Amino acid sequence: MGSFLRKQPSYLFILIILHLVAHEARTLSSDGEALLAFKKAVTNSDGVFLNWREQDADPCNWKGVGCDIHSKRVINLILAYHRLVGPIPPEIGRLNQLQSLSLQGNSLYGPLPPELGNCTKLQQLYLQGNYLSGNIPSEFGDLVELEALDLSSNTLSGSIPHSFDKLSKLTSFNVSMNFLTGAIPSSGSLVNFNDTSFVGNLGLCGKQINAVCKDALQSPSNGPQSPSSDDMNKKNGKNSTRLVISAVATVGALLLVALMCFWGCFLYKNFGKKDMRGFRVELCGGSSVVMFHGDLPYSSKDILKKLETMDEENIIGAGGFGTVYKLAMDDGNVFALKRIVKTNEGLDRFFDRELEILGSVKHRYLVNLRGYCNSPSSKLLIYDYLQGGSLDEVLHEKSEQLDWDARINIILGAAKGLSYLHHDCSPRIIHRDIKSSNILLDGNFDARVSDFGLAKLLEDEESHITTIVAGTFGYLAPEYMQSGRATEKTDVYSFGVLVLEILSGKRPTDASFIEKGLNIVGWLNFLASENREREIVDPNCEGVQIETLDALLSLAKQCVSSLPEERPTMHRVVQMLESDVITPCPSDFYDSE
Repeated sequence: MGSFLRKQPSYLFILIILHLVAHEARTLSSDGEALLAFKKAVTNSDGVFLNWREQDADPCNWKGVGCDIHSKRVINLILAYHRLVGPIPPEIGRLNQLQSLSLQGNSLYGPLPPELGNCTKLQQLYLQGNYLSGNIPSEFGDLVELEALDLSSNTLSGSIPHSFDKLSKLTSFNVSMNFLTGAIPSSGSLVNFNDTSFVGNLGLCGKQINAVCKDALQSPSNGPQSPSSDDMNKKNGKNSTRLVISAVATVGALLLVALMCFWGCFLYKNFGKKDMRGFRVELCGGSSVVMFHGDLPYSSKDILKKLETMDEENIIGAGGFGTVYKLAMDDGNVFALKRIVKTNEGLDRFFDRELEILGSVKHRYLVNLRGYCNSPSSKLLIYDYLQGGSLDEVLHEKSEQLDWDARINIILGAAKGLSYLHHDCSPRIIHRDIKSSNILLDGNFDARVSDFGLAKLLEDEESHITTIVAGTFGYLAPEYMQSGRATEKTDVYSFGVLVLEILSGKRPTDASFIEKGLNIVGWLNFLASENREREIVDPNCEGVQIETLDALLSLAKQCVSSLPEERPTMHRVVQMLESDVITPCPSDFYDSE
């Protein structure tokens, strides 16, 4: 055989050439390799990558991928709402012909890769509704063809890069609902966007949101300069003068503060304890008490007299809607008093009508509104007092641990209360701020939903949609953060987060999640990708039952689906809890005690 090959070298050469040609024909393009790196980084999905095959010559027939007809280069990557879990790898920057990238509505986490700045032909970049963290890379300023950029509803921090001044073609821009800080670049196309592009970033400042920056001299609009030596000397002289003035002003301010503190202490010591009358001044001049269906067995005079004696010592909490006081009547009955300061007198009548509706909403798993006091400056809402406090306090602040049965009981009670609001009230009510601090517990750890009445009532029988943004970060559904539209399904998402919080004993934005670029939903998705969902349960919880844990995790995953249409209704949630988690028994879903 060897002699034959020596005699026929041309045959061997031809075979090698043919082998190399065939191998080259089967080799995946560089764009395909970059996409396979992206696929490898993603730990979980809904199956969108099933036809992404390494043996293909190019990725042009892969789901979500669009190519140029002639060059076969990837120009579009559309993978929105495919339940992708994982980081965005740096290899994405090798798609240098990419024109549109849509990855919104997934569970992507980790930093934004600076390598995306290599995709200089990008025109649309949609990354909203994920769990991306860290700073916005300055390299994004190299995307000079960019027309639409949406990074909203992530956990991004730091400042908006000055390099964004170069994005002259931007017509759509949104970085709302992040943790961005600092001055918004005031030159370039960003000057054309208003506060709706930046909402939810409390640390931002700039003329776009009518917030003055603390150090306007360092505004990005000034830009870098190269001053002469004379200018530097003048500047140094001015800086020295400013330094002296600042020092004098600081000392003066400290002396003034000290004097005010001394004077305040003097007044309080001599007059404060005698003249502090709590609500007395607020209640004078036309205050009235409205009681619903005889729920308060006291006269208006008795209630007003008791209110006048209340002060700061009666405060038991403060929520998103106002301060909460403990109101103890002479006969031993105790109520919770929520004080809501009036901000718009024109809405006073509307608020009264809303309270009348809320006063008629009675259910075993809702905190009962018994009446209210209408004062010139505020509304004083009188609720039942629940001695168990809030679920947030019990889970995260008290040393006593909830056992497994107690946690299941709380989940079921919260579900029934929310389901009643969605399905049996007329008009239906969307809570919009479901969270552990709005779930109150009685002495038996039975749950009741509170603060539901302070959300906007739904009167549109067809869509049941309100566009007032509310809620607490970590509990909000992705589509709610993006659009500001609340529906029953956004409440269901928040309930799913609440279930995970009860199971894990950790807040949705616990530091252990945030440092990984996740929240509690992202952490569940990560564990699920490795078949470790059960590890989310609180290790200090006693009596955990594996079957009911699996059923609750399955329910929670349905509730926090990124697609609203895949989430069950609260009525269905109650049914699943009673059939799959609780020993089957007759439902008291319609109990209105």
